[in-house]
Amino acid sequence: MARKKKVIMSAQDIERALDRIALQILERNLMLEDLVIVGIHTGGVFLADRIHRIIEEREKESLPAGSLDITLYRDDWSRVTQNPVVKKTDISFEVEGKTMILVDDVVYTGRTIRAALDAIMDFGRPSSIQLAVLVDRGGRELPIQPDYIGMEIKVDTNQHIHVLLLEDAGTDEVVLDYST
Repeated sequence: MARKKKVIMSAQDIERALDRIALQILERNLMLEDLVIVGIHTGGVFLADRIHRIIEEREKESLPAGSLDITLYRDDWSRVTQNPVVKKTDISFEVEGKTMILVDDVVYTGRTIRAALDAIMDFGRPSSIQLAVLVDRGGRELPIQPDYIGMEIKVDTNQHIHVLLLEDAGTDEVVLDYST
């Protein structure tokens, strides 16, 4: 079987989706002084940075933003590798009582988000956590539901979604990888 790739979101689609997500966040969260944005490594960090920038430019207000590594909080890390690569967590602001926007590139089973929730609690207890994702591909194993979604697409288990971003891959696009 050959593998094929199909672009399902262009750079313009990604930009439009992030603009829409940022506006929805602003509509739902009127108290900007209580808002913090945290991206999950790796793709979520880049997307969180973009959403953060859109909100700050639009509102002319500074918001705390950070990054979260969930490697050691995953329930499957020992099955994946004996030597996990741990990235930097940067949450240098108070999360206690804040409204946290947690950002990831793709939500699938919900296990990454579950691990992120565990990791966040080590920093304090936010008043609420809202989830923003660029792509919701369905297939949940856990009861996790994003609050903000750039694109929703139902994908088979043998298909993969790859979010390629300028900051990491040198291009902006979302690709569906599948067998024929």
